[in-house]
Amino acid sequence: MKKWGSSSSPEQAVSVEPSAGNSAEAQTNQPQEAPQAPYFRHDDILLKFPHTVGWRAVEPRAPRLTPKSVHDLGRLPTHCHLVTRDFDMWYHEYDEETCLLQAGFVTTLPTSQRQFAPRVPAFSGRLEVFAGQFAASPTSACTTRTLGGLHSVADSRLIRTAAVAAPEKTESGTSQATGMASIGLCGLAVMGQNLALNIADKGFSISVYNRTYSKTEAAVTRAKKEKLDDKLHGYENFKDFVHSLAKPRRVIMLEGDIIIDGGNEWYENTERRQKYVGEKGVRYMAMGVSGGEEGARRGPSLMPGGTQEAYKYIEEIVRKVAAQVDDGPCVTYIGEGGAGNFVKMVHNGIEYGDMQLISEAYDVLKTVGGLTNPELEQAFNEFNKTELNSFLIEITALIFGKKDDKGEGFLLDKVLDKTGMKGTGKWTVQQAAELSVAAPTIEAALDGRFLSGLKDERQQAAQFYQSKHGLKEPEPLQGVDKAKLVDMVRQALYAAKICSYSQGMNIIRAKSIEKGWNINMGSLARIWKGGCIIRAGFLDDIKQAYERNLDLHNLLVDPYFGEKVAERQEAWREVIKMAITAGVAVPGLSISLAYFDAYRRDRLPANLVQAQRDFFGSHTYERTDKPADQWFHTVWDENFGSADSITTSGYKN
Repeated sequence: MKKWGSSSSPEQAVSVEPSAGNSAEAQTNQPQEAPQAPYFRHDDILLKFPHTVGWRAVEPRAPRLTPKSVHDLGRLPTHCHLVTRDFDMWYHEYDEETCLLQAGFVTTLPTSQRQFAPRVPAFSGRLEVFAGQFAASPTSACTTRTLGGLHSVADSRLIRTAAVAAPEKTESGTSQATGMASIGLCGLAVMGQNLALNIADKGFSISVYNRTYSKTEAAVTRAKKEKLDDKLHGYENFKDFVHSLAKPRRVIMLEGDIIIDGGNEWYENTERRQKYVGEKGVRYMAMGVSGGEEGARRGPSLMPGGTQEAYKYIEEIVRKVAAQVDDGPCVTYIGEGGAGNFVKMVHNGIEYGDMQLISEAYDVLKTVGGLTNPELEQAFNEFNKTELNSFLIEITALIFGKKDDKGEGFLLDKVLDKTGMKGTGKWTVQQAAELSVAAPTIEAALDGRFLSGLKDERQQAAQFYQSKHGLKEPEPLQGVDKAKLVDMVRQALYAAKICSYSQGMNIIRAKSIEKGWNINMGSLARIWKGGCIIRAGFLDDIKQAYERNLDLHNLLVDPYFGEKVAERQEAWREVIKMAITAGVAVPGLSISLAYFDAYRRDRLPANLVQAQRDFFGSHTYERTDKPADQWFHTVWDENFGSADSITTSGYKN
């Protein structure tokens, strides 16, 4: 049983027993004695049962009931009046037919109105929730505020204070009046925990929740160690988490609220969810986050998509949380619908290509050139001072130099040659095919991961070809000039990277046109300059290329990049020839060169393929000596009929 106290000192309390509906006192309608100005501590629930007198103060059901949770109160009596809020609360009745709920000091009311009158008419059975943006500590916050906003509630004939004081917004976005969080984050694995700490570190109050509470505890403990416990608050109960957030909440709760999904997701799933919650008045944003553990903590690259209106609510936060580069924060509004997820997906596809090309450069230098790990470390450190300057090149140099702390030698040589994946590379390739966009470098990277997973089969194949056909594992070529090879690999790697990025940007461009997203390609290159995994110095060159030509079809025909590729193509070809001679597979480097050679050719052997299609399937063809869009079919040999007797119109199959 809770204690009721006087207005001057809640600690001086007397116990009041609840009244029963069948009591003699209730039947005779005699007034019940009660202390003036009953004081209820936070989390109290007040229940008024029909045809009874007096009020009952009951302990809340664990963990806590809040205004929104009234919808889940089937366990309470069907006819009752409920008042609950997460702050200290006064409840006062001042005549038989109306009552006043006020957050703050009841002493702001005239003394004459402090008469406790228990005979309140029975309510209709409808639950009423009284909520508002009130001070968390009324004893220190509301004594001098002017009360206002009184209005009647017809069903229960109640009067309430709509607001004691308007919430005051601080520079960080935290409400001083409520002490509520600016933003909430669900999911506290490596990325989630570090992103939450990053947000707190930028001065924003954040509430965090994880399905497994131990991860929440770990995040709170880490926040305390980093002296961010005043900004980061963890919750075990999801409802408590939701109600700790300032409105409009940045998670799904009520009409007008915002949920931000920061995971990698298939963009169509995002658009389906947006439609579903949009029908309920909730705004759903999908935001790509790149940067890994360190990026999430110190500043990632952020790719938010959804409605522009919803983005305005989170813009202040994400601009501060994102990585900062010379021309601004690494975040921009991407576009409507699933644009943010789509761009992040392709970003990951480009990342696949980048990593594949770097691994092939490593293989050529080590296997063909015979470079040692220290020599590789030195070479990649030098690469990072050139046009190859990037996060991936930097960490690769560090990997080469890492000694094994569990044994002899270097750790990299003991890492199993099987590459994992989470699906975004596959999605990128699927979308490239759907959009009829050539992305062979990214496809080669995906195939490389598939082949790496066949470790047992590869070992058996190696043994088979060595024992049956004398084909040994690749060995370094004799007489290789290591310094010259390092320089040629640098040139080949840069040229192939341009092809890989061209393919990724073309996928995004094609989808943007199809969906009407109007994505600014130069802005994408800018926000990838910092924080993210593919951050690289030459992204600024890509940004400038799209600024020079907003309708640029391919980076390979930009004047700057065209010159760079042309200068490097001789070394590029030489590296591939040396790899082939040594029996070292370089699918990314070689297919990138094939992409370059095919794209720059005026005429390809596709004429033969189309003639074959017309031969066996009557698919028709166009002629070089006739106007475009005129289609022809030929019976190529009288002895062969068409596999398809129905002539199609145009290049559709």
